[in-house]
Amino acid sequence: MSIFAIGDLHLSLGTDKPMDVFGPLWDRHWEKLETNWRQVVGPEDLVLLAGDHSWGLKPREALPDLEFIGSLPGKKLLIRGNHDLWWQSRKKTEAMLPESMYILQNDSFAFEDWRICGSRGWLVPGDDAFGAEDGKIYRRELIRLEMSLKAAGPGGNLLAMMHFPPVGRRGTPTEFSRMLSAYGVKTCVYGHIHGPGLSQVFEGELEGVRYQLVSADFLGFMPKRITPGDFGCAISHNPI
Repeated sequence: MSIFAIGDLHLSLGTDKPMDVFGPLWDRHWEKLETNWRQVVGPEDLVLLAGDHSWGLKPREALPDLEFIGSLPGKKLLIRGNHDLWWQSRKKTEAMLPESMYILQNDSFAFEDWRICGSRGWLVPGDDAFGAEDGKIYRRELIRLEMSLKAAGPGGNLLAMMHFPPVGRRGTPTEFSRMLSAYGVKTCVYGHIHGPGLSQVFEGELEGVRYQLVSADFLGFMPKRITPGDFGCAISHNPI
């Protein structure tokens, strides 16, 4: 059994928002995703989905996308992205998910000797678009990330998933990255970045944490294997 990761699927099976307006790479991208996913992911594997799953604005619009993801092999752990406007309260969101899907929200997810933690994150100080209102959201996401890390408890290997990059351009440390290092996270996957922004993305090790970008188009719609091993699955929750 293995852990894979991919983010930013931007599905629109229940809405009319084709992604090919962003280039031919996105033409019928869900078909590429399904073919690649079935090639590498087995029924006992875990796939981390790093946000921006559906363009649906309402739950009924997102449901076909969630059912599509649910039909693919493996267990799936979802975190909310900035475009997941269909995502409601924990209870309502979990009620609409297929059996093989779970959400990560102010808690941790246990997969044998791995503990998956994380939060959506946000723009970080130093980003050109960072403003006064962003500071409030940034600090709130720091609180949520620490709640998740604390929920993991002692023992086990920590793996983090975020939607926004937790480091600044070209690997500049932030309060997110310092927190991940302080708690002993081994690997952090993140998404959100596409197109021209990829030229400034950071991948590699920073203060003991290995960072990997897993945006779907960056990966060619192929789930990325994060770590091998023989794992089982359980859940621990610590909601607000």
